[in-house]
Amino acid sequence: MTVTSSRSVGRAPRPDTELWPDLATVPSGTRPRVSAAIASSLLGAVCRRLEIQLVGADTAVLPDRPAIVVHDEDEFLKRVGTDGLIGFGEAYLTGAWDSPDIALLVTTLAARVDQLVPQWMQRLRRVHVRREPRRHRNTVDQSRSNISHHYDLSNDLFTLFLDRTLSYSSALFPTELVCSGDHLVAVAPVPTGADVAGAELEAAQQRKIDRLLDEAGVGDGTRLLEIGTGWGELALRAAARGATVRTVTLSQEQLELAQQRIAAAGLADRVSVELLDYRLVEGEYDAVVSVEMIEAVGDEYWSTYFRKVDELLVPGGRFALQAITMPHQRMLDTRDDFTWIKKYIFPGGLLPSVEAIEKITRRETRLRVTERLSMGAHYAETLRLWDETFRANIDEVRALGFDPTFVRMWHFYLAYCQGGFAAGYTDVQQMTFVKEIR
Repeated sequence: MTVTSSRSVGRAPRPDTELWPDLATVPSGTRPRVSAAIASSLLGAVCRRLEIQLVGADTAVLPDRPAIVVHDEDEFLKRVGTDGLIGFGEAYLTGAWDSPDIALLVTTLAARVDQLVPQWMQRLRRVHVRREPRRHRNTVDQSRSNISHHYDLSNDLFTLFLDRTLSYSSALFPTELVCSGDHLVAVAPVPTGADVAGAELEAAQQRKIDRLLDEAGVGDGTRLLEIGTGWGELALRAAARGATVRTVTLSQEQLELAQQRIAAAGLADRVSVELLDYRLVEGEYDAVVSVEMIEAVGDEYWSTYFRKVDELLVPGGRFALQAITMPHQRMLDTRDDFTWIKKYIFPGGLLPSVEAIEKITRRETRLRVTERLSMGAHYAETLRLWDETFRANIDEVRALGFDPTFVRMWHFYLAYCQGGFAAGYTDVQQMTFVKEIR
């Protein structure tokens, strides 16, 4: 078999230890050495079984096949052995390993995630896997800090990889919707070419929003509450339909830019944007829409979230929810785990399952599901386009003051998530609820 003649790039710059203190020291001592030996054995077996290329930095890799290119074997294995998937991600941030295609690598691993380690070792995961810190609980006081950690990085950063709608959630590309049991599934989209990517993504984001607004029955005179403003695109499109919109967020930067966009569109008389926790919202609404905000709620507050929506909706009112989900048993098994994503990207976050959402709403509210659309393949394509745009604009990202380790982290985050959706490890749903009339 012919291999590519090119070699992997050199090791990434080491992180600034003042900015990234958790990356400053490689685990040392007896436990990391023993853990590294175990990790070496497991990783070698997994790579052979899944046909993942595990090579050194001076070895060429086969094209279109997943690969792990190791720059520092000792550090890589000690971090992975000591801290599992957090260590795997941190070893990437330090440059101990690399890959020509992170998304392909993660897709390969995520598709067989339940088979990566022996069953007897899976039963010991509670002893080894770290638990989420209590400081990340999504109390009213703490939620603002958790949200700010991610969404208040810089509006300018997000404009460098999102489309013109500034929609930071899965798009819905123009594909067929097919019936699968009790719900619809959006057929996987054809990858978008670079020459039309921006326009296609913008249209797909608008399609996603319009479908949610249609499902919520938003039209002229609708009193709409949006939980999680983003940068205001859904509120703008709802107001253009004639709705009166109240939208709440915990991100100061999102609030400011959303208000600017709404004022520029001449719709400030129809839309109010508030820095307010959803638990503190009062009033009566004909419709509620929430797009990929429930992931930041935390499982101990899911009941509170759905009861609040139920409380705010008029009888017969409609609720359109877009939510990233995972299979129910996997959610139960991992909900207390401290992961790389929770540590570096979304503190306090947890993906619900469809079953958990349906159980809570059935048991504790008058909200009843009337339709569900699964569209995970569309999120994989959305993330692919975001990542390509981000990497194309790396010079501009650095000009904003973000260092090389942040750039590496953000690429890893986008590609890691893409792989999860491509493998079906995660999914995204549009769920429509109607509040029962009694």
